[in-house]
Amino acid sequence: SHLAQTITHFAPSSAVDVKLLVGGEATYAALHEAIAGAKHHLHLEYYIFEPDQTGMPLRDALVAKAREGVRVRLLLDAVGSAKLSKSFLAPLVDAGVEIGWFHPVKLRRIWRPRINLRNHRKIVVVDGCIAFTGGINITDDENEAVNPKAFHDLHMRVEGSIVRWLQLAFLEDWHYATGTALRDEKLWPEPREGTMLAHALPSGPDSVWESIHRVKVEAIHQADKRVWLVTPYFVPGEAARMALTSAAMRGLDVRVVVPARSDSILVSAAARSYYDELLASGVRVFEYQPRMLHSKALLVDDDTCVVGSANFDHRSFRLNFELSLLLHDRDLAKELEQEMEATLAHCREVKSGDPPLPFLRRLADNATRLLSPVL
Repeated sequence: SHLAQTITHFAPSSAVDVKLLVGGEATYAALHEAIAGAKHHLHLEYYIFEPDQTGMPLRDALVAKAREGVRVRLLLDAVGSAKLSKSFLAPLVDAGVEIGWFHPVKLRRIWRPRINLRNHRKIVVVDGCIAFTGGINITDDENEAVNPKAFHDLHMRVEGSIVRWLQLAFLEDWHYATGTALRDEKLWPEPREGTMLAHALPSGPDSVWESIHRVKVEAIHQADKRVWLVTPYFVPGEAARMALTSAAMRGLDVRVVVPARSDSILVSAAARSYYDELLASGVRVFEYQPRMLHSKALLVDDDTCVVGSANFDHRSFRLNFELSLLLHDRDLAKELEQEMEATLAHCREVKSGDPPLPFLRRLADNATRLLSPVL
């Protein structure tokens, strides 16, 4: 936490309550319930918001609250949410919802580096008292209620003073994207202090310190018992790779869980190129079989969790604007452990003695690794 504060300038905080939400169906249900109870404001920030069976009911819920007099602000990434049409957004605009676009793509500026710098954060703040964050976007691709092949993912609903830091992250992004600074005192209700240590970790190319990357690597270095990592995209740099392999060689229980079938062929190929090194050091590698694994979580020992939007790759650590939560709590760690064990039950463990992949496949995997800095 001291390292995180030095890097991010976000102070350690606390949570009164944290609910681990497994899957989109549970997340959207909790989100709609919280939105229905909003009295003053709703702040939403998403990478992907799609006009589908998941996105339309949420849009309509926001329209209804705006018509009740609740101030609704919606910040969307211009690339991730590119499918939203003017006709889909029109009811929001007509109801008075304020919409901001992060790094809009314009032909005359398409050569600029920022087109590659996306806002991958998922933040919802309700009246400054309840917040949501994690890995789940607004899309049928993550909603088991409408899509049996929906991504397996994690999200969190939090209460307590940690909400103030998620609010600040949203307001900074809103100011950057729209040029508007929001100074309403009602955005900052009296904080509720809890017993769970919580720390918001914003990260992005606006800082050279790679806060989420550094905190995860440091947490792995400080581990005494185990390091369990679940990530959809595994393209570690040298520091992260050495942290994992060193932990395994120290005798810790180190596990890396990735999808067997990813939605990115290039990232999956690059990830496989690291298997030999991981296995040789004692790291156990598991491939999740049923569907796309989209969870992004790190469990260290019996009390430390990092959950959020950041993958374990260069793009999340260096190029995207991301947000994760560092949480210290044995009960939450136990809950995350149980969720990871349920995930592992549907995995195939990769063994060093497995039949080797065909030569051309291995050649392609290793060639793809050359693209790691931009994957």
